[in-house]
Amino acid sequence: MDITDEIISNGNENSLYGTLGIHVEEAGEGEATAVLEPPASVCWPFPERPHGGILFTLMDTTMAWAVFSLLDPGHNCATINMDIQYILPAKGEKFFCTAKTTHQTGHLSFVRAEIKDGDGQILTIGQAVFRIIEMDLDGFRTSS
Repeated sequence: MDITDEIISNGNENSLYGTLGIHVEEAGEGEATAVLEPPASVCWPFPERPHGGILFTLMDTTMAWAVFSLLDPGHNCATINMDIQYILPAKGEKFFCTAKTTHQTGHLSFVRAEIKDGDGQILTIGQAVFRIIEMDLDGFRTSS
């Protein structure tokens, strides 16, 4: 699917991204990048150190956009498994996540990602499996 600036802009308007400070920068050809500028409210228990769950959400979001960029219209994806390793404590005002789809089968996509701080130091790495789902008027249903 061609991920236009309009699609990314619409995605970035959702309340979850706004609350957490997530902004998707780009997505296409099985890759995606997103930035986290966490507000103080998600930096707990220490200032300028976002909670690990916020980093998890940043990574999950970025990986989903990478998968989404490969899908046909009328399809989306859902995380079915994700594993993340926290290598170093996250400290700072801005964090950068990159994700790349590494393999795709009929109904599954496999993705790897990493989060770096403003100095380019890797803070977290992770991998996930996403289920490709077909969208219909009644919500989501699994593709057959």
